[in-house]
Amino acid sequence: MEENKNFAFSKTNFILIGVSMLVVIAGFLLMIGASSDDTHFDAEIFSTMRTKIAPVICFFGFISIIGGIMYKSKNNEEEDK
Repeated sequence: MEENKNFAFSKTNFILIGVSMLVVIAGFLLMIGASSDDTHFDAEIFSTMRTKIAPVICFFGFISIIGGIMYKSKNNEEEDK
Protein backbone atom coordinates (compact mmCIF):
# COMPACT_ATOMS: atom_id res chain seq x y z
CA MET A 1 0.00 0.00 0.00
CA GLU A 2 1.66 3.17 -1.19
CA GLU A 3 0.48 6.51 0.14
CA ASN A 4 1.02 9.67 -1.87
CA LYS A 5 1.96 12.35 0.65
CA ASN A 6 1.75 15.81 -0.86
CA PHE A 7 2.84 18.26 1.79
CA ALA A 8 2.87 22.00 1.19
CA PHE A 9 6.51 22.28 2.31
CA SER A 10 9.45 20.00 1.72
CA LYS A 11 12.36 19.35 4.06
CA THR A 12 14.35 22.07 2.27
CA ASN A 13 11.61 24.62 2.96
CA PHE A 14 11.68 23.84 6.67
CA ILE A 15 15.48 24.12 6.78
CA LEU A 16 15.40 27.49 4.99
CA ILE A 17 12.67 28.81 7.28
CA GLY A 18 14.50 27.56 10.39
CA VAL A 19 17.79 29.18 9.40
CA SER A 20 15.97 32.40 8.55
CA MET A 21 14.29 32.40 11.95
CA LEU A 22 17.69 32.03 13.59
CA VAL A 23 18.89 35.08 11.63
CA VAL A 24 15.90 37.09 12.88
CA ILE A 25 16.55 35.98 16.46
CA ALA A 26 20.22 36.95 16.09
CA GLY A 27 19.14 40.40 14.90
CA PHE A 28 16.90 40.85 17.92
CA LEU A 29 19.66 39.67 20.24
CA LEU A 30 21.98 42.29 18.76
CA MET A 31 19.41 44.96 19.64
CA ILE A 32 19.25 44.17 23.35
CA GLY A 33 21.41 45.89 25.90
CA ALA A 34 21.42 48.23 28.85
CA SER A 35 18.71 50.85 28.91
CA SER A 36 18.50 54.38 30.25
CA ASP A 37 16.31 55.33 33.19
CA ASP A 38 15.40 58.49 35.06
CA THR A 39 18.68 58.72 36.97
CA HIS A 40 21.17 57.34 34.45
CA PHE A 41 21.60 58.01 30.71
CA ASP A 42 23.31 55.32 28.69
CA ALA A 43 24.46 56.55 25.26
CA GLU A 44 24.82 52.92 24.14
CA ILE A 45 21.11 52.91 23.20
CA PHE A 46 22.07 54.95 20.12
CA SER A 47 24.94 52.71 18.99
CA THR A 48 25.23 51.81 15.32
CA MET A 49 24.81 48.12 16.09
CA ARG A 50 21.47 48.63 17.84
CA THR A 51 19.99 51.24 15.49
CA LYS A 52 21.22 50.25 12.02
CA ILE A 53 22.93 46.87 11.74
CA ALA A 54 20.58 44.73 13.85
CA PRO A 55 17.37 45.97 12.14
CA VAL A 56 18.92 45.28 8.72
CA ILE A 57 19.82 41.75 9.84
CA CYS A 58 16.22 41.23 11.03
CA PHE A 59 14.89 42.58 7.73
CA PHE A 60 17.01 40.14 5.71
CA GLY A 61 15.88 37.35 8.03
CA PHE A 62 12.22 38.16 7.41
CA ILE A 63 12.79 38.37 3.65
CA SER A 64 14.57 35.00 3.83
CA ILE A 65 11.56 33.50 5.62
CA ILE A 66 9.35 34.61 2.73
CA GLY A 67 11.87 33.08 0.31
CA GLY A 68 11.87 29.84 2.30
CA ILE A 69 8.10 29.69 2.13
CA MET A 70 7.99 30.34 -1.60
CA TYR A 71 10.91 28.03 -2.52
CA LYS A 72 9.97 25.10 -4.71
CA SER A 73 12.63 22.55 -5.56
CA LYS A 74 13.07 21.19 -9.06
CA ASN A 75 12.27 17.67 -7.82
CA ASN A 76 8.80 18.79 -6.73
CA GLU A 77 8.15 20.38 -10.13
CA GLU A 78 8.98 17.12 -11.93
CA GLU A 79 6.73 15.11 -9.59
CA ASP A 80 3.77 17.45 -10.22
CA LYS A 81 3.79 16.73 -13.96
